[in-house]
Amino acid sequence: MSNTPHELHEDFPDFAAAITALKTSDAHFARLAGDYHAINGRIHRAETNVEPMDDLTVITLRKERAALKDAIFAALKAAQPTS
Repeated sequence: MSNTPHELHEDFPDFAAAITALKTSDAHFARLAGDYHAINGRIHRAETNVEPMDDLTVITLRKERAALKDAIFAALKAAQPTS
């Protein structure tokens, strides 16, 4: 188990500029990023026992975070200019 938060800019370093730009220009992306950040924070607090919760809840949150991360990655790829 990792106690390191999974921040989007760290998980997608090649897309750091796009993440920042899309948060301000795309309301759907901003909501996805906000939801990801909120769930990620809850998981981190659970893993560090700041806000203990049962294992099933943590597993469910991790699955939600993974689904959001997939949606965020798809949005980042779609926003890339085609060569």
